[in-house]
Amino acid sequence: MSRRHQTARNRPGVLIVIPLTLLVLIAVADIISPAGVHLGPLLVVAPAITASFAGPRTTATIGVLSLLTLVFIGLERGVLSTENLEVQLAALTVLSVVVVVFNRLHERSKAELLRARTVSEAAQRVIQRPLPERMGPLRLASSYRAVAVGARVGGDLFAAARTGDSTRLIIGDVRGKGLETLGDTALLLGAFRAAAHQQSALPALATYLEGSVSWGLAGRAPAPRAAGPRSARAL
Repeated sequence: MSRRHQTARNRPGVLIVIPLTLLVLIAVADIISPAGVHLGPLLVVAPAITASFAGPRTTATIGVLSLLTLVFIGLERGVLSTENLEVQLAALTVLSVVVVVFNRLHERSKAELLRARTVSEAAQRVIQRPLPERMGPLRLASSYRAVAVGARVGGDLFAAARTGDSTRLIIGDVRGKGLETLGDTALLLGAFRAAAHQQSALPALATYLEGSVSWGLAGRAPAPRAAGPRSARAL
């Protein structure tokens, strides 16, 4: 979500002036227009605009105000009981309801996405611990960026462990993406953190990691797509 859109969502009280102003302008323009010109159908623009920055309740409120404005126009022009205005009222009611329903579905979908992202980010922070700024004589810095735009969880992994007079680093990539990679990432990082302190030579450490991952994956049912670690390098 862009910063501008977030600002709009955080200031519905200010932006609500826009649809209210449109209701007034359309009503005035309709009343002073010739008898053959009807601008009432344009009132649906107000709830449509409101749905872009406010929730379903505010959108429904603007929809009701649009209907009241159309009734007011009918009274002023003396056409309240005409078939034309009745059709306009029915159409405006249906369109307003549709806008509110879609706004409600959008809000629900966004809330579910936010909850899923919050859970995935929490799991990612637990599994993929941030590296310390210094480990022994080494100064460390890292930045995690998922490939998918807007994603916070990916298949890359990294970790560091201080063992006596040496520092062990691992950088890897787990096959797959998103939440499905967290189990394999946790498996490999757990094996690395446990084995790094044994101060084994790098070939022995790599062999141990490969064996641990293979043993861990052997107890799982095969997934439709390969879920095992694709590559990892221990340093």
